[in-house]
Amino acid sequence: MPEYGDFAALMARNAGAVLIDRFSQNHRIDYKGDIDLVTEADRMSEDLLITEISRRFPDHDILSEETVATEKGSRCRWVIDPLDGTTNYAHGFPLFCVSIAFEKDGQIVTGVVYNPVSDELFAAGRGEGAFCNGSRITVSGTTKIAESLLATGFPYDIRTSPENNINYFSEMALRARGIRRAGSAALDLAYTAAGRFDGFWELKLHPWDTAAGWILVSEAGGMVTDIRGGSYRLDAPSIVASNGTIHDQMIRILSGVNPVDRG
Repeated sequence: MPEYGDFAALMARNAGAVLIDRFSQNHRIDYKGDIDLVTEADRMSEDLLITEISRRFPDHDILSEETVATEKGSRCRWVIDPLDGTTNYAHGFPLFCVSIAFEKDGQIVTGVVYNPVSDELFAAGRGEGAFCNGSRITVSGTTKIAESLLATGFPYDIRTSPENNINYFSEMALRARGIRRAGSAALDLAYTAAGRFDGFWELKLHPWDTAAGWILVSEAGGMVTDIRGGSYRLDAPSIVASNGTIHDQMIRILSGVNPVDRG
């Protein structure tokens, strides 16, 4: 659906420009939890996206991180993260992005992830492939976990919940060549689609974290499931994405980890 893809790409770049413009400034930071932040830049980017989507497609639903979802009963929905990597952004660490996905009849058909620091726009349309700045991208050809570079993250309730990914990280760190925790799930997925990472897993993500990245990995030739190897969905409690060739190895390792003690 080129109309939606082109619109998503334009909006991602516009929102990214807002983020870059304010990146070096002092930020007003509010707390949604002990370590879960939101800045004025999150809200400015989100306001821009919601305003433009509502103007262009007034009948469409919108699901966003910082605003109550609009539910009009539409077959079409936009799933947006106006600033994925807020903690990075607030600390001046230059790794963050804008993530926009378009969903129709419950299926993601277009996804865009824009890194304004590197000016890289990752985009995918169902059945059309995945691209970075217009050039086709594909997942890596790595076949062994021992030779793989993986990515992961930790949930915001890491201090209070035993389901915090530390047990999975510890096991996978002994098997992979390396693991990176960059702080932006959407970029982790985009980089997996581009072959920079061989695989990615995380717990307790939200639809706006994964919607665009999911279609990017799929259209780049990769695989996306939940942590047990089942079909992925936006409300799944976990995600595993990979180049496909190491996917079963990742699932076996993660499935073999002892479950956490919930007390």
